[in-house]
Formats: sequence, structure tokens, C-alpha cells
Amino acid sequence: MTSTTFAAAAAGFVRDLDEDFARIESIIADARARDVGLLALPEAALGGYLSSLRAGNGGGPDDLPPQLDADGPEIRRLAGLAGDMVVTAGYCERGDPDGGGLPYNSCVAVTGDGVLGHHRKVHQPLDENSAYAAGERFGAFDTPVGRIGMMICYDKAFPEAARAIALDGAQIGVCMSAWPASATNRAPVIAEDRWAKRFDLFDQARALENQIVWVSANQAGTFGDMHLVGNAKVVGPGGDVLAATGTGAGLAVASVDVDDAVTSARRFMGHLRDMRPASYTSPIVTGA
Repeated sequence: MTSTTFAAAAAGFVRDLDEDFARIESIIADARARDVGLLALPEAALGGYLSSLRAGNGGGPDDLPPQLDADGPEIRRLAGLAGDMVVTAGYCERGDPDGGGLPYNSCVAVTGDGVLGHHRKVHQPLDENSAYAAGERFGAFDTPVGRIGMMICYDKAFPEAARAIALDGAQIGVCMSAWPASATNRAPVIAEDRWAKRFDLFDQARALENQIVWVSANQAGTFGDMHLVGNAKVVGPGGDVLAATGTGAGLAVASVDVDDAVTSARRFMGHLRDMRPASYTSPIVTGA
């Protein structure tokens, strides 16, 4: 039996990349001191997120983080800091001029050996599509700590996204977010805010329904008109929260024997095994 120690970060990030890297270096040092094998940093950890998701209130193309190349020096710098640890982080990926020019809201998994996996955010909330192009797919890939799949923020609101990575063999799901409290009728205590509660429910549901280990990082603090809810966590394949930061900054750290935990969860009630795909063929209704 071999356990892996997972860490999910709740932290704030800004437009200044040197400041972001200083914070990342500190978080990685903290994780390394705890013998972490996989560290998840939030969405937009390199350059910060949009300052607003409301049309006409910022958040458009003029409000973008610095655009980085998927094989550029910043990603190589992140890999150098990771060393023998698997580190995932979100960034703004330079768009293709021939494809309309909008960048992608992307994330990457690295070790000191380089890039292991990459994902472009598929689902776009509110006015995000005015700033970013959408990704097109979900998939899993092998890493030193096991086979993982990644998604970004609103992606986890769609059961099909997490199911896609599980069907591709992922035993570990990593979701990186810049998830805010609600913009209207915000609760005076962030932990009681309805969007914060949804964030937690999605984490537990996606882990449980696919019977995988779930590592959820999120931004914390404020950025623009948004109050980010923190609540980074590690969730077991039974939907149980193994570690959480609460709404403040910090690291949620938990050790899991992934093979044993996933096998045990699926031994009798195997959700992937017991699927009936032929029964799921009803037309999808859009615009409801």
C-alpha cells in the first residue's frame, strides 16, 4: 500500500507574474516540506483572473491577464519549481490569430521533466466568453502519482466533464478555480454564500459519482469586483472531505492510497461498471 499526499491551494494571484511566482515558490516550498506528491494551484495562478464576470463591468478582452505560450518560459519556470512534485496551475494561453485571436483559459500539469498534461476550459460562465475562447474536450493522462484528468472552475458544474475523465481512466480529478461568491444577495458570511455552497457540493458530487480522488484548488481573497471563496479541498472517492482550507488562504493536505481507495469505493457499487449507456440516448435540449 502506497499513499500519495495531495495538496490543494487556496490563494490569491495578481497580474504581476513575478509576484505570482514568488507566491507559487512559497506554496511549493510549504507543500514540499509536507512531502506532497501533487499540488494543485488555482485557475489563473499565472497572471490572475478577470476582474469581473458581468458584461460592461470589466472582464472583456481589455481586462486579460498576460497571455503566455503553452511551451513558453513561464511554463518552464513553473516546471523548474515543481521538481519531483506534480504541480498543476491555471494560466491565460495565447490564442491562435487564425482562430479569432481570443486566448484560452488553460491549465497545465508539470514536473521538473516538463509538461505532463494540458487542458483548456470548456464551459464558460456569464460573460467569460467575451474574453476567452472555449476548449473542446476532456481527457486523462499519466503522471508519477497516477492517472489524472483536469478541469477548470465551471467545468465541474457539468457531470459529463468529470465522467469523461473517469471513463478515460483517471483515478484523480484536479479542478482549478477562481470561483467567487454570488454577485447579488451575497451572504454576509462567505461560508454561507450560495455560490460557496455550490462549490463544495460540486466537489463532493463529482468525486462520489465517479468514485475518484478529487483535488480542488481555488483563488481566495478579492480581485476586481469578485470575492473568491477559497474552500480548497481534497475529497475521497466516497465523497468525504479529507482536508479543506475554509474560506481563507492555505493548503488542504491529505494522504490517500489511491489504488486502494478507488478499488474499495468501486468494489460493490461500481458506478462506472454499472452504467447503462444505451439508456442515456434522449435528445439533449438546449436553451431551456
